[in-house]
Amino acid sequence: MLAGGHGGFELDARLEAVTHPVLWLGLCELRLMNDRRWPWLVLVPQRPGIEETHELTPLDQAMLTFEINMVGQTLKQYTGCDKINTAVLGNRVRQLHVHVIARQAGDAGWPSPAWGREPREPYRGDELRTLAGALRAAF
Repeated sequence: MLAGGHGGFELDARLEAVTHPVLWLGLCELRLMNDRRWPWLVLVPQRPGIEETHELTPLDQAMLTFEINMVGQTLKQYTGCDKINTAVLGNRVRQLHVHVIARQAGDAGWPSPAWGREPREPYRGDELRTLAGALRAAF
């Protein structure tokens, strides 16, 4: 968890294993999915025990919407992608998290969804940290 986290919150080990921290937004920790096929960000609201958006307080729901929109807009500007895919699934990892993925027509899975397309293609060498730094600067 990045600085500014809330007491009692623990990031699900499965999310931690496949993502890299980018920055703290306010409500959410922003993380980069370790899959080089798509620029793929994950927002994780720092609230313990929350699985669904309707379980957040109204203020947290508004903040989450604001942060999703900010991430989508920044990712689209940064990548020049054709489409931003945003989803809250939680079928495998119950902890509330939001996927924001930059998609290009003709990418590895176009036009199908990015999630569930195994195996992932991890970034090589320092690519993950370099991209996380560049995204951090874009915000």
